[in-house]
Amino acid sequence: MIKLKITKEIRTGVLVMTGLVMTIFSFNYLKGINLFDKSRYFLVVYDNVEGLVPSNPVTINGYKIGNVQKISFSGDDNNKLEIKLMIDNAVEFSKSSKAELYETGLIGGKAIAIIPNYKDTSIAESGDFLKGIIKPGLTELVNQKLTPLQFKLESAIQNADKVMLNINDLLSNDTKISLQQSILNFKNISESLYETTDNLSSIISNNSNSIENSLKNIETSAENLSEITKSVSDANLSNLILELKTTVTNFNLVLTKINTGDGSISKLLDNDAIFNNLEKATAELEELINDIKANPNRYVHFSIFGKNTSKNQ
Repeated sequence: MIKLKITKEIRTGVLVMTGLVMTIFSFNYLKGINLFDKSRYFLVVYDNVEGLVPSNPVTINGYKIGNVQKISFSGDDNNKLEIKLMIDNAVEFSKSSKAELYETGLIGGKAIAIIPNYKDTSIAESGDFLKGIIKPGLTELVNQKLTPLQFKLESAIQNADKVMLNINDLLSNDTKISLQQSILNFKNISESLYETTDNLSSIISNNSNSIENSLKNIETSAENLSEITKSVSDANLSNLILELKTTVTNFNLVLTKINTGDGSISKLLDNDAIFNNLEKATAELEELINDIKANPNRYVHFSIFGKNTSKNQ
């Protein structure tokens, strides 16, 4: 009986231990920690890891290579946080690689990306510290862009307030009354313009027949003008212009001959002796006419009885 009792207790103990081990294994497995896997761990120090929790993924080039195992305060400085990363043995990277903390999506959540330095040939070993950097998230980027805009908007609002205060200072009671009167005048002008437009519409509506007849007359005149233009075009203006051009050319030739002294007309115009003779003859003719008027008996002889008196004289 004693042997059977011991056997049951042993079995019970074994089952309890087995359950406890499975519980621990399952809990760590859900956290991303495989107790049967010989993983390496690395340490990273950050100033702020808001949103990062244990079991968050660790990636390299977007591929998951491990998990965040532990987050605690740094022993040297309580203002900094020390992160323990569990990395698979199959993945190797240099000691100068960086651990970048970044946002995994718009709804939150953080992860750590290993950024390898391929120029460095020294391989990082388990327990090494990696340099931690933080990639600005969407919220930080928006704040960086909105902050200058916010300052500009505040400055613009302040300037607008100053402008309004200056306007209020400039607008005295008399000025306000004048502005109100101007607005009223503008309203009256608008109403008058509306009435004028209405009257004009009525005039056009009442005289639509006359307007239509006027347009028809204009159209008829345009057709007549087109016919006149066509008639002028058919009149062979080119020949008329050619003849006119020939006449002008001939006239230019005549003027050229006169100017060069060639021909009778040129001699009459250029010879002073002919002009002087004509002037002398004109003067003598004028003297003869005056003498005839003064002494007509010298040139005209007549008698009532037909007697010749020239000898007596």
